Amino acid sequence: MSGTEGKKNIKDIVRHFSPAWFAVIMGTGSISILFHTFPYGSGSQGMKIMSLAFFFLDLCLFILCLFVSIIRYAMFPDTWGSMIRHPSQSLYTGTFPMGAVTILTTAVSLVYEDYGFGGKSFLYVIWWLWWLDVACSFLCCFGVLYYMKTAHVHALHTMTTVWLLPVVTLVVASSAGGIIALSLQNYSLNHALVTITASIFMVSIGLSLALMLLTVYLLRLIVHGLPPGSRITSVFLPLGPMGQAGYSILLLGQFFRAALPLAYGTSELLTDESTGRSINVFCTIITMILWSLASMWLFFALLGLQRTLRRTSVPFKLEIWGIIFPNGVYANLTLSLASTFDSSFFRIWGSIYAVATLFAWCLVALRTLALTYSTQIFEVSSINDGGVEGTWDVVA
Repeated sequence: MSGTEGKKNIKDIVRHFSPAWFAVIMGTGSISILFHTFPYGSGSQGMKIMSLAFFFLDLCLFILCLFVSIIRYAMFPDTWGSMIRHPSQSLYTGTFPMGAVTILTTAVSLVYEDYGFGGKSFLYVIWWLWWLDVACSFLCCFGVLYYMKTAHVHALHTMTTVWLLPVVTLVVASSAGGIIALSLQNYSLNHALVTITASIFMVSIGLSLALMLLTVYLLRLIVHGLPPGSRITSVFLPLGPMGQAGYSILLLGQFFRAALPLAYGTSELLTDESTGRSINVFCTIITMILWSLASMWLFFALLGLQRTLRRTSVPFKLEIWGIIFPNGVYANLTLSLASTFDSSFFRIWGSIYAVATLFAWCLVALRTLALTYSTQIFEVSSINDGGVEGTWDVVA
């Protein structure tokens, strides 16, 4: 159904409501985090208000998208199975737990830490919600990968970095675990240690799988060239796993520096005074390596985007929201390194990139609002065509 045929009715909008809408939650949440970590005016009331504004906007959007999704699968139960079996749309299920993580992260770092809202009870509610998100992340990662191997039809020439979405869920959840653990240790060191151990487990699996897929993606670029059309925006997605894994590992180092040595137990490693500092240094080195890899992918992404834009225009599709979160987490990692090293370079570069990401969010949000009002963004899906990725048009 095209825009020339008039506005779509509510039933059509609900039926074709793609899981990719949760990428809007991810992008908006990353902007809230950037306002909280921005070094100039950090801690000022203005920055806190802006961070809170985006946090509540993100929360409202999440509730709305979740409500519409529930209605969709209740009214059209057949769409769930078709979506899971679809080689493209199923990949976007990972945006649900990742979008939720951005809300949990700001709830702890801003609402709880800065404003002291809810105290211990609020923190433990967030902690249990995080465990629920962890379960969803594992389901998305292992479940979708299983379907990719057994039920989907994929080809190297149709591959994009959207393949990363299911596995990055573990990386994003691990970063929230690091933030929660830093606050949780004030009440229960055991609970904090369990949380950080789970985060190490997740970031190890998620980052390993992401590096494997990025190796395949590099082969795809060399053999078949850049993704066509609006899929060119997917070249920014590698910044997500590299940037968020780096941030997660940096948080792991900060936690062990603060929590160790343990005052109990017989573990020589965990009771040694130098262990926490050593782990922190090691994690910081890994973070620098991942930031460097993210910067490399950013360079390739900018080269690929400018080449495509010089030759043709890129139609606006819902998947363009996928550029906000990866760029946001790259900016956040850069600003975190600025704090770690007290570096003017990281501080200035991170600030410039954070402002550029905010500008990109404004442009994408305004265009999305216009297309949502006209209902043109709710495109008819070929969800039942059983084809390969190149035949799907909802978020492609």
